[in-house]
Amino acid sequence: MEPTVSSPAPESGSNDARRSFIAKMSAAVLGGFALVVPALTALTAYLNPVRQRSPGGEFFRLTALATLPEDGTPRRFPVITDRRDAWNRYPREPIGAVWLRRTGDQQDPVAAFQVVCPHAGCIIGLDTTPDGVRFFCPCHVAGFDLEGRRTDRPSPSPRDMDRLEVELRDGEVWVKFENFILGTSQQIAES
Repeated sequence: MEPTVSSPAPESGSNDARRSFIAKMSAAVLGGFALVVPALTALTAYLNPVRQRSPGGEFFRLTALATLPEDGTPRRFPVITDRRDAWNRYPREPIGAVWLRRTGDQQDPVAAFQVVCPHAGCIIGLDTTPDGVRFFCPCHVAGFDLEGRRTDRPSPSPRDMDRLEVELRDGEVWVKFENFILGTSQQIAES
């Protein structure tokens, strides 16, 4: 007869320790999930205002058509709206400005241009020359004609002035205000 080898009897304390360890780890993992879900929800709610887009690409009423000079002289108008800055709300704040001028064209009676220079973001003003009035960027000393085209060749500005969409509604001038990416040759709206 062969001798039998008996295996040692498992120690009951060892099994209890394993069960206790597994139970503790399961409780820690489930507790961690229970804490992470509300924390992520709170963080998302807290950061939500930061992710919201600023007003842009919307039509704003700027003035009555009658206030624009019939001779085509440009006038600058602020774009005013309620603005949100993360968690704060600012009623009736300027978010930009637009140059408006009458063109004398029946199909396109009003031209609107963004006041921000497409080169480096400086503010375009008006300049009187012996040849007449023109748009002028003081930062790179470059001019634009009243149609918004670059007059200096070569020009540091990569493109003409940014033209904005205009609608006339019951004698009022509405402009689709947008900001554009600077330094590019194409007029690309910021998102």
